[in-house]
Amino acid sequence: MRIPTFPRLPLVPDPLRRIRVPDDLGAVTTVGTERDAPGLHPRAVETIWQAAVDLYRSGMHPAVQVCVRREGEIVLDRAIGHARGNGPRDDGSAPLVAGTPETPFVTYSCSKAVTAIVVHMLHERGILDIESPVSAYIPGYGRRGKDRITVAHVLAHRAGVPNLPREMFDLDHAGDREFLVRALSQARPFARPGRFLAYHAVSGGYILGEVVHRVTGQDIRTVLAREILEPLGLRWTNYGVSENETGEVALNYVTGPPTAPPVSQLVARGLGLPFDELVESSNDPRFLTSIVPSANLVSTAREFSALYELLRQGGEVNGRRLLESKTVRDALREQSHLEFDLSLGWPTRFSYGFMLGARVLSLYGRDTQHAFGHLGFTNMLTWA
Repeated sequence: MRIPTFPRLPLVPDPLRRIRVPDDLGAVTTVGTERDAPGLHPRAVETIWQAAVDLYRSGMHPAVQVCVRREGEIVLDRAIGHARGNGPRDDGSAPLVAGTPETPFVTYSCSKAVTAIVVHMLHERGILDIESPVSAYIPGYGRRGKDRITVAHVLAHRAGVPNLPREMFDLDHAGDREFLVRALSQARPFARPGRFLAYHAVSGGYILGEVVHRVTGQDIRTVLAREILEPLGLRWTNYGVSENETGEVALNYVTGPPTAPPVSQLVARGLGLPFDELVESSNDPRFLTSIVPSANLVSTAREFSALYELLRQGGEVNGRRLLESKTVRDALREQSHLEFDLSLGWPTRFSYGFMLGARVLSLYGRDTQHAFGHLGFTNMLTWA
């Protein structure tokens, strides 16, 4: 792998809060190990990469990291830009740190797909039943009309409890299980479970994470590492990092013009915090070292693609089976068909934990009705 050196970039104030894009893009590009794949012309790979480069040239993304696998082979594994030091407000005194294929990023809501994998794995093993009420695993959760909410409702974003009280976003409480469970139990659903699709930006992850903890006696971070990450040989791809690893995670920056209504209101309602505040919070060591099953998985594009390769192959990879193929099929079974999401404000398809593609209206492009994955915040996408 070629690790680039970085020339000091000129400081130019920009009211649109763009990063400084150097003239020599090759100097800020890193290439990992790539192989040819049958049936894929090299020109197609370069077309994909050129789209990523154009995205970087917009000045809105300090770094862009892309990994593409085809039939198991990594055909594209590259990064362009900086992990640290080239934010819109950086004054030039901070060191420029390369954004490489090895750089871990907070992946925001891409985390939800991994949380779903853990839950489905435990369902397969008979440790929990997704059709059972959440209150069967979290005593007291059924109060205020939540006794009929099942684990499946939460996975499908149809539990009717998408929002959380403001105090639950206080990072001082991020590791306080007792506080979180009490707040979740006090929530009142806005509708009967199953009736509406309303994206559970943060609440669903906390519910599922606590269910996993109750049935296994271990936190979801430990279960994920032991059952999936270690067999796959993955270095990152877990909820948060240790205290001594926080400096290795790419910084998140607010770019672009200030978000104005009604988009700002939509984001705040759907994600729980104003846009700028959410981005800044994700750099906080309290966030980076906590377990937030819906939002703080830290990974690389290469490692995340390994998880999706496992699912694409029906739960088996490199001759090792981690999930039954039926479990994968059940996890991808459609629960909402381009239904208007009351939190996100647009129609989408959801399964039990995954955003599904479609022929026309899809996150993944046209004719992607067999695609599945998840969007992270506004500019991260993991899918197969």
